[in-house]
Amino acid sequence: MELRKSYFADERKDDLNEIGQSLQRSDVPNHVTGKTAFFADRTFPNLLHLKMVRSPHHHARIREMDLSEAEKHPGVVRILTAKDVPQNLYTILILIQVGPPDEHVLAEGKVRWKGEAVVAVLADSERAANEAAAKVKIDYEVLPAVFDMQEALKEGAPLVNEHHSQNYYRYDSGASRKVRFGDVEKGFAEADFVLEETYHSSPIEQAPTETTGCIVAPEGNDRFTCYTNTQAMFFTLDNASIILQMPGHKLHMVGGTVGGGFGGKVDVTVEPIAILAARLTGRPVSFIYSREEEMQISSPRAAETIIIKDGVMKDGRIIARQVTGYTDAGAYSRHSPYGAQKGAAHYPGPYTIPNVWVDTYCVYTNRTPSSAMRGFGVTIADFALEVQMDKLARLIGMDPLEFRFINAYRDGDMKAHRQPTEGAALVECMQEASIAAGWPVAERFMKMSSKRREA
Repeated sequence: MELRKSYFADERKDDLNEIGQSLQRSDVPNHVTGKTAFFADRTFPNLLHLKMVRSPHHHARIREMDLSEAEKHPGVVRILTAKDVPQNLYTILILIQVGPPDEHVLAEGKVRWKGEAVVAVLADSERAANEAAAKVKIDYEVLPAVFDMQEALKEGAPLVNEHHSQNYYRYDSGASRKVRFGDVEKGFAEADFVLEETYHSSPIEQAPTETTGCIVAPEGNDRFTCYTNTQAMFFTLDNASIILQMPGHKLHMVGGTVGGGFGGKVDVTVEPIAILAARLTGRPVSFIYSREEEMQISSPRAAETIIIKDGVMKDGRIIARQVTGYTDAGAYSRHSPYGAQKGAAHYPGPYTIPNVWVDTYCVYTNRTPSSAMRGFGVTIADFALEVQMDKLARLIGMDPLEFRFINAYRDGDMKAHRQPTEGAALVECMQEASIAAGWPVAERFMKMSSKRREA
């Protein structure tokens, strides 16, 4: 209580003495008393509810749509299809020159994953919107689908996304993002031991307490305020501007407390269509995922396959590392090309290895598009790398922590992507971890420093 009083009374002279103290989060009082405002707490008169008609198929051609029964349902105000979207083709990362555009706001001609948005229904109540959505009739021609990355890369596999000429993202370096450093084949030839292992991960849903959503209110003069729980406010603003062909100053994005995101709310999936709906109807619009939609529709962490081959000497030095990584983007790019690229930079790990060869592939399948989740592109890579390090230590009969001391990079060491190491503190961190965990290591390792490399 004294600490809390001191914090809110601002009795401290600066904010530079936080380390070693247990401080209360400044937003806790409002959270636990129910005073925190979330976007969905806002109410507007004449509010419309938007519900999506989604694809029941993983891959199919849209032959015909019949909206007549849905349009006649009581409470329905308007139904939107791809032809209503000013620029229906987009990709989120085009803002940082990662293209091409490969995703439709509303499916156009085809669906490429189960759950893809096809038709948006606007009604006076959530119940009416759901009932009308159930009356939309769509005739599909089901097409072959591919769900496995290795299968997707085989010749003759079904083409997932026609906006790419193959089932992988093409980097400026080709089919994969590459890292080349030293002579990896020479390193393997000189190694005392060579170990190759394969690691797999499945998609992981972020499962936030608050589902993805937004409420859009017309403000007059073709201006709109969008109350949203996005984690990427400016990506949302700029992509909505592109999709709707509207100048950004006409769109006012209001964020705030996000009821859990963990990366799952960085995609621009609800705001553009909700703003368009408000623009076409002149009424406020609410578009909020149901729990079922959040679990199936929102982008998970990508499934990954990582193949690591290491050459190691009896004295513990890793002298060669070759990594092939595969990231399952699902049907569209979203943030996955960036995630795979981060993996390429990260696979050497925080270790000085003189010979490195890395290829990472961003692969398209007919699965839910993947995107960001807590260090995406790096988290699963770290799991694979550190399990590999333990296996290497066992292979040569060395303590796993001492093995890491030997290979940890120090200031001045050249990283595999040709950047010199600066400000390294890995050695010191491991020394502290050794003490805290009661994990004894040889004295020579406790005398090591990140500032110099011993002979």
